Amino acid sequence: MGTVEKKGYCVSGEWKKSKTQKWMQVTNSSTGEVMAEVPCCTVEEVNEAIASAEAAFPSWSRMSLAKRTQFMFQWRNVLLEHLEELTLLCSKELGKNLDEAKGDILKAIEPTEFACSISYSSQGSASLQVTTGFDTATYRMPLGVVAGIVPFNFPAMIPWGWMVPLAIATGNTVVLKAASFTPLTSMRILELFYKEAGFPKGVVNLVTCSRTEAEIFLTDPRIRAVTFVGTTDVGKHIYSVAAANGKRVQAQCEAKNHALILEDCDLESTVNAIINSTFGCAGMRCMALPVCVVQESIADRFVALLKEKAQKMTIGCSYDPATKLGPVVNAKHKQSVCNWIQRGVEEGAELVLDGRDIVVPGYENGFFVGPTIFDHVKLGMSVGEREIFGPVTIVKRVKDFDEGLAIMNANPLANGSVIFTQSGYYARKFELLTDGGMVGVNVGIPVPSAYFPFSGNKDSFFGDQHVLGLDGIRFYTRAKTVTKHWYDEASKNRQVGTWEGVVER
Repeated sequence: MGTVEKKGYCVSGEWKKSKTQKWMQVTNSSTGEVMAEVPCCTVEEVNEAIASAEAAFPSWSRMSLAKRTQFMFQWRNVLLEHLEELTLLCSKELGKNLDEAKGDILKAIEPTEFACSISYSSQGSASLQVTTGFDTATYRMPLGVVAGIVPFNFPAMIPWGWMVPLAIATGNTVVLKAASFTPLTSMRILELFYKEAGFPKGVVNLVTCSRTEAEIFLTDPRIRAVTFVGTTDVGKHIYSVAAANGKRVQAQCEAKNHALILEDCDLESTVNAIINSTFGCAGMRCMALPVCVVQESIADRFVALLKEKAQKMTIGCSYDPATKLGPVVNAKHKQSVCNWIQRGVEEGAELVLDGRDIVVPGYENGFFVGPTIFDHVKLGMSVGEREIFGPVTIVKRVKDFDEGLAIMNANPLANGSVIFTQSGYYARKFELLTDGGMVGVNVGIPVPSAYFPFSGNKDSFFGDQHVLGLDGIRFYTRAKTVTKHWYDEASKNRQVGTWEGVVER
């Protein structure tokens, strides 16, 4: 085994060697091998990144919308040109199969395409003659330096889709704290950002560090807004501290999405959707459907078919084209998922399918967890209430729609919710009454396109403007309202409130 590469941090478009004494390992999820080490940047190095973004802000923010739009078009093309390279890198460091990893990159490109419309979507409003001789207009202005704190599970989509495109298209500059588990995809994208798309130096800067060093984002007056994706406990802390220091905050937090499955559903299609949603990305996504609230009359058939299809999934190396279920991100996360499975057993849930002892020939050191199914999960069992973030499906049995909806809405997390039914009446009732922020009707992953906000509720989100869509543009801009009045220099009548010398009443 050769020497492991030590990565740096990026300020002003240049990669620098960290002076830290603490390094964090990035592993190949399928083999367990160390791919690289990244620095736990010092406070001074984080400050350096903020200073770089601050220095770049005046010229970038004053650049014309037309020029910034040209950069966004060019950036979109660069991402497409490197789609296969980025897909493979994402798959190796995270464990998503190739289709899922490609989806991660494509979901970064989609908001970039939306950002190409920034000259239209960031328009303000204006009115002539709001009062006699006076006109008023509202403009959307950039904030300044904004920070992004990134989770490990979508190393392309979240920093380079949810955060960077709308932030820079609206004229801000960015400091990213990349996820220490999966920073390599984001680092490579940033290299392309400068070398091939040709962005001005300092528009986006990147560090890797612990929460201790990142705390400066919440208090430093140079940072005007913080976008965070991660756990609810950390999200609450970020929201409370950053807001107390006068910053805008988007904190997208944990999820425990529920699917209400009624007896009139198309059972085969429903199970296929659950397989894709729950076990896709090895369950490491906040829009998975880990909890199935199933009407008792079809529960036995549902569980049997779910188990049958889950057992047929091809588990293997994430970058093998035949793989349907790859590994989880690293050894620590595998242990966490396995601990949750054991907790479910101890709480009395019925373990229908156990994925803890999966071994993939040739990849014995990979971090694999197979599909796992719990049935008869009761109220009060933590395995049915808390986010596991792995390929684990929970089945709760209910007698009817009303009991199912009540169980779903009792959960403190409300990122998304889904109903599977052929009844327009129950589908509409569900739309109206569910607490979920993103709702699906016979849709396993109810994620909207980038033109709409990613809108979690309750303890799944803290803030007032969600990521993406027009919410995202409003979050990264502030309103400036200008009222104007002009005098007629040629006229002797210089009264305020006149129009062409004639007083209007």
